[in-house]
Amino acid sequence: MERDNRSPVGTFFVESPLTAGATATLGEQAAHHARVKRLSAGDVVQLTDGAGHLAIGAINEIRRTSIDVATDAVRTVKRPEPIHFRAPVGDRDRMLWLAEKATELGIATWQAVRFRRSASVSPRGEGSAFHDKVRARMVSALEQSGGAWLPELMADTSVGELSVASDLVPIVLDVGGAPLASLIASTSSGAALLVGPEGGIEPQEPSALIDAGWRTASLASTMLRFETAGVAGIAVVRAAQLQRGN
Repeated sequence: MERDNRSPVGTFFVESPLTAGATATLGEQAAHHARVKRLSAGDVVQLTDGAGHLAIGAINEIRRTSIDVATDAVRTVKRPEPIHFRAPVGDRDRMLWLAEKATELGIATWQAVRFRRSASVSPRGEGSAFHDKVRARMVSALEQSGGAWLPELMADTSVGELSVASDLVPIVLDVGGAPLASLIASTSSGAALLVGPEGGIEPQEPSALIDAGWRTASLASTMLRFETAGVAGIAVVRAAQLQRGN
């Protein structure tokens, strides 16, 4: 069967590393998606392991709780220039939406940050059960976008404990900062991008961040909802990185 000449009808995530010529067994959720998409034995699909590998394969068998896919050659996808995203602990549904879109844009890491105003949000997204939901949403986004790299999900932290690697440019979005596009254009380093909570960062918090080396940058002259700022900020940084690579 000349599978390489046929377009895959969907992408499925596998937890284990992809191996050329092996048969990958996917679980109940994949089996459910295959039935929803009306797939059958012989259909060509793409597999991603979230660690930089993609493979094309054909479905061997669809069972009620699993499916088998025979993989062809595995290809390695270069990791995008890193964007390390720091999201505020906020409304659960809006955080999940943001995690999905951030994955589509290829962030390297995700970490939720507790601000003073995070404590007043209900229901807010935090804790181990919510982390599982974030990862599941990221996996779904990776499958939908056909991506090869799943973001690393880091443990929640507070503003006071927030830290980033020394080779990154730490940026906090703030309406009073310099334009984000100009700031990114002036550096060749990877970026750590922090978005504040709903209603903005309280007065004491920006000072502490600036003292720790964070630089302020703006996206608009108005205050944006955190999920809007997150997606727009990641997109601006990614576009600048792509332009820099051309």
